[in-house]
Amino acid sequence: MKMIEVRNLRKQYPNHLAVEDVSFEVAEGEIFGILGPNGAGKTTTVECVAGLRKHDGGTVRVAGLDPRAQRDELREVLGMQLQSAELPEKIKVWEAMDLYASFYPDPANWQELLERVGLAGKHDTLFKNLSGGQRQRLSVALALVGRPRVAVLDELTTGLDPQARRDTWALVEQVRDSGVTIVLVTHFMEEAERLCDRLALIDAGKVVATDTPAGLIAQVGGDQRLRFRPTAPVADDVLLALPEVREVSRNGDQIVVTGTGNLAPAVTLALADRQIVPTDLRIEQATLDDAFLALTGRKLS
Repeated sequence: MKMIEVRNLRKQYPNHLAVEDVSFEVAEGEIFGILGPNGAGKTTTVECVAGLRKHDGGTVRVAGLDPRAQRDELREVLGMQLQSAELPEKIKVWEAMDLYASFYPDPANWQELLERVGLAGKHDTLFKNLSGGQRQRLSVALALVGRPRVAVLDELTTGLDPQARRDTWALVEQVRDSGVTIVLVTHFMEEAERLCDRLALIDAGKVVATDTPAGLIAQVGGDQRLRFRPTAPVADDVLLALPEVREVSRNGDQIVVTGTGNLAPAVTLALADRQIVPTDLRIEQATLDDAFLALTGRKLS
């Protein structure tokens, strides 16, 4: 079932065309990522989906609802964590949850929700005393208190340290496993690869590609890179003679071999035949950043 349908979305500001032509669909129960650099139009897109901004062109449907004409009904279906959301410094965690629960006719049990997001021990803590990761967990809890079928999470882990980011990823997966469809806005490649079932790559207000993370990476061509330092000199021709090798480059005493197939075994065997050992060996696969570069001509980050 299609939970979200966006067709030819357009949003014009007085001096800026933020979204020019964006189309995508989100299936029920999936984590759908919107990936792109800052300023690409990601936040404007999801704000139009959530009914927080009126779009100038195209159509948007969330569970069959028009966000512009059916905003009250949409509030029963969609919960949103905003990138710039802030609460009063002196509001306590329980007060924020109780306040948000009062907005809905049949809210979730917010005490259980705090337990679920790992904030039960922060019940009486002031918002200003929460860490960055705890604030994001509270944002997720607030987005879920209305029992939504869809949760929009906008740049959820920006500013978090690596451990807090991974803890938040685990929370997002728990939310999806509970039956909530998730739209995840991000500019972090690792986050998108880890969490998303499918992705829309957005650049300059347009969708340049939609696919699974693996499918987008496959569009790069499946190249691998092998980096190593040989224990003895080796000519480029020796490596280029291998059918798996497409390119050889050098950076000081480091050799970078680009190719496909069984690249690593082929290169190491050819070196072993010459009694050469590849030290500091690293194997690099194509990434979403490579896919974005191939599709747009510039790097994502």
